[in-house]
Amino acid sequence: MPEVRCRVSLALLSLVALLVGAMTQAATTVIGSKAFTESVILGELATQLTEEAGYDANHRRQLGGTRVLWSALVRGDIHCYPEYTGTLRTEIFASQAIGNDDELREALARERMWTSASLGFNNTYVLGMRRDRAAELGITRMSQLADHPALRFGFSNEFMERADGWPGIRSHYRLPQKDVRGLSHDLAYRGLESRSLDLTDLYSTDAEIVHYDLTTLADDAKFFPVYDAIIVCRNDVSAEVRESLNRLGGRIDAMAMTKMNARAALDREPESQIAASFLREQLNVAAEAKVESRSTRIWQRTREHLAMVAISLGLAVLVAVPLGIVAFYRRTIGRWVFGIADVLQTLPALALLVFLIPWLGIGYAPAIVALFLYSVLPILRNTHTGLADIPKDLRESAEALGLPRMARLRYVELPLSARSILAGIRTAAVINVGTATLGALIGAGGYGQPILTGIRLDDTNLILEGAVPAAVLALVVQWAFGRVERRWVTAK
Repeated sequence: MPEVRCRVSLALLSLVALLVGAMTQAATTVIGSKAFTESVILGELATQLTEEAGYDANHRRQLGGTRVLWSALVRGDIHCYPEYTGTLRTEIFASQAIGNDDELREALARERMWTSASLGFNNTYVLGMRRDRAAELGITRMSQLADHPALRFGFSNEFMERADGWPGIRSHYRLPQKDVRGLSHDLAYRGLESRSLDLTDLYSTDAEIVHYDLTTLADDAKFFPVYDAIIVCRNDVSAEVRESLNRLGGRIDAMAMTKMNARAALDREPESQIAASFLREQLNVAAEAKVESRSTRIWQRTREHLAMVAISLGLAVLVAVPLGIVAFYRRTIGRWVFGIADVLQTLPALALLVFLIPWLGIGYAPAIVALFLYSVLPILRNTHTGLADIPKDLRESAEALGLPRMARLRYVELPLSARSILAGIRTAAVINVGTATLGALIGAGGYGQPILTGIRLDDTNLILEGAVPAAVLALVVQWAFGRVERRWVTAK
């Protein structure tokens, strides 16, 4: 019987994940954006233009890096997102040696993708240092970095792995530096300001370059390609939407983009308002910004967070309790079950989320599956421990009464082990509340969304908007399970 329940629960998990994924795919045009300010602004521009064309649109913001967005586009989880020609050439189509924009459009067409005209600016990578530090060392060009092996480099996590990032620069300029760290793009500016870093990667349209008084080094060996900003869409996006997005072609120059970035990153103006004002002024589009109140945002994030936690925890209970029973009675199977559960528990949460994207897409489905996998071990272990801790004489008494195994399990063993099982469920629930904040990285929302935005904009209030409710929810979960234990388990 436990084995049958386990198989049914696993099938139910797959079904729920698919249903949840389908629920997130509304009959709308879904616009994605990467986890940095400029991409979010461009995503808002594309979203509002799509709505102006008469279509429902949903902006899935801050979804991560290039590979996450591209995978989501290929799967159909999103329909369009802002990208850069240099990134497509060196990251997505690196093996095809694409030399110009015509060849890039042909490569995209083979993937059944469409690209807008260039938006009008080239947001190339640059390497930047504090102006006083660069002057102190006399560094103005990237080639001069080879003469200073003790410099501390800190690059955005994606830049650390990209072919047009640190690996390529290190080889192209033959740089000897060993103290090289990966971190969030937005946190790198604080690293430079605090002097814990000497150099980082920047986007040429970043408003923070002026704000933090940084100097950018000349790419004297011509390593970086051209990064013209474009909008990439699937071919199944309607012609009206594509025509509307093409209206941005050539309308945003580097200075205009830098000013919009400054309004978001430095003046803390919502990206939706920035996009709406640009469209009104430049395209005469009657765009309206959708700015929600703080209470509305918190309530929405609470519902998203609770959905992830409740569904994943419920599925984990359905699977882990029967598995714990099987593991107790069948020791050989138990060793395999615990071995697999232990391995899953050691996987980094972010890596697991990204790993699930090719199979489940973005949004709720991969977040729920990841949280489910992390919930299994505490419940499984406590179920096994609860059964193992039952005194031997009680088992023998039940057997002496002639109770069959299933009756002993139902009326004697499970009630006696209920406290331990409930403790495992409570532990899993608290872990889920914290881990679910990472779901925002793949578009699942929850309390992680304001935390990510707050980090990106260096806005403590936004960070607290997600962190405080998450902490309160964890305390509520602790209290609720404690109350259940006192009322039901202790009473019995």
